[in-house]
Amino acid sequence: MTAPLLPAVASTASEPSLLRIGQVQGTGERSPLLGQEVRVEGIVTADFRQGLGGFVLQDIGDDDARTSDALFVLLGFHPDADDGESPRVGDRYQVQGRVIERQVGGSSVTALEPAHLQLVRRGEGVDSLPLTELTAPPPAWEALENMRVRINAALTVTSTDQLDKYGELAVRFGDRLWQATEVAQPGSAQYQQVLDDNRRRALVVDDGSDQRDPAIIAYLGNRMAPASGATLQALEGIVDQRHKGYRLQLTTPLQWTPPASTALIPPAVAGSLRIASFNLENMFNGDGRGGGFPTVRGARSLQQLQVQTSKLVATLRALDADIAALMELENDGYGPESSLAQFVDALNADGSDWRFVDAGHGPGIDTIRVGLIYRASRVQPLGPPAVLEVEPFGQRSRVPLAQAFRRGDGPSFVVVANHFKSKGCSEAEGADADQGDGQGCWNALRLRSAQQLDAWLKTDPTGHGERTVLVGDFNAYAMEDPLRWLRAQGWRDAIAEAGIEHPYSFIYAGMSGRLDHALLSPALAGQLRGAAEWHINADAPDSAGYAHGGDPTSPIRSSDHDPLLLGFDL
Repeated sequence: MTAPLLPAVASTASEPSLLRIGQVQGTGERSPLLGQEVRVEGIVTADFRQGLGGFVLQDIGDDDARTSDALFVLLGFHPDADDGESPRVGDRYQVQGRVIERQVGGSSVTALEPAHLQLVRRGEGVDSLPLTELTAPPPAWEALENMRVRINAALTVTSTDQLDKYGELAVRFGDRLWQATEVAQPGSAQYQQVLDDNRRRALVVDDGSDQRDPAIIAYLGNRMAPASGATLQALEGIVDQRHKGYRLQLTTPLQWTPPASTALIPPAVAGSLRIASFNLENMFNGDGRGGGFPTVRGARSLQQLQVQTSKLVATLRALDADIAALMELENDGYGPESSLAQFVDALNADGSDWRFVDAGHGPGIDTIRVGLIYRASRVQPLGPPAVLEVEPFGQRSRVPLAQAFRRGDGPSFVVVANHFKSKGCSEAEGADADQGDGQGCWNALRLRSAQQLDAWLKTDPTGHGERTVLVGDFNAYAMEDPLRWLRAQGWRDAIAEAGIEHPYSFIYAGMSGRLDHALLSPALAGQLRGAAEWHINADAPDSAGYAHGGDPTSPIRSSDHDPLLLGFDL
């Protein structure tokens, strides 16, 4: 027989008085009895010793809705949690120990560090406890910390990014969660309102474990995982606080309804000239001869590259654009073994006449670059391309590429492909460090990039700059400094001009927004006839991508960004 984990509670005159758990939790973020020895009694509602290092104890309550009636009891990680002698779900236990505030990924969780455990009654069952039922986000999750709840409201999956790694699903109550700087100016009252609303409506569904790369996710078993957009029903579990947010550690299997099918046909866009913009999510082709894998980015094998290429080709063909600006191409020249040349060859396998703009070098020295491709039977390039190879473009923001075109005997126009510095914080310091305003790192550099880009285009580097469109991945949301500055100089947001409501092209941490933009000169804005984002990627699960065995014939999850399509009459 396995020995008890801790000695039984000794019955002495000096032992602490029996308290309600709500008295220990208190009404604030931290326990009013922090550091004190207490004694509580309740029923084990969840055993997380194998995954989180303890179990949850809940009592009948203290008639105060502001206090939680459950505590996490630390016992360490026990692989033999089902040994028959230790606490089991439904057992009534008395626990004596010290109150602590446990730091978990930036969150403070009230817990009990036990000195003694005493089994009061085996198998009493959790049904003797009240079950909190939610039909909307609670006024304060803190009042439910560690409590057993059932959510009877529909929840929508917003992100599956952490599912395979940690068994987590990001979900939301109600409508889509928005990046605050997509819809509000950083630091404004509206910005704070969006943050507060996101925190109120966001939740993580978790598997009761901190294990990385779990072989089996407990609440799924052997079933397929839900995709972003799926609707979850009747979730039951324990409210947990960790990693700067609240989550529900599920105690029952997950139930869901699949999302509505993603449209495999792009939205209709009017106009006789069609321009697309698409971040390819690291299109690298090894050595260009079938070897050289894995590369520093992108596909890890020739087989993955073939699936990636097939999915990207399916996307570009469906968009039926005359010109396409591409981001995250391998910066490996323009020869027949380059990623750009081989991608264009793949596009032309059906007899099409795609060509690429050859800048002669680069552009730029970064590992990745932008590119421009066009249909030779539909548009003609005018003169050589132009590039801006001065700081801050080069090692940080990718070098812009501009090319003038004409369709038939129409007027000339210029397409400028862009890819500004990402928000990642490696090497960021000073003004480029995260300022805590929602714009991430390198915002100052992205603003300088926008200013330098605008100044360069005012010199008309192609000689045809009256009608110009700036497209690409600006790595800034719509209300961040770089985009607001460009609009203040007269550049017109094509998405806004087209009247598109609630646009988004990218989802990060379950929140939607636009990193991909199209900005028009005033002369070209009047000739815009339509714009659309094709939502085939941002909402799609990673499992649909090339690296996870996704369908090579489908454009779904061909990248992590949604492509953008513009229509003009020139």
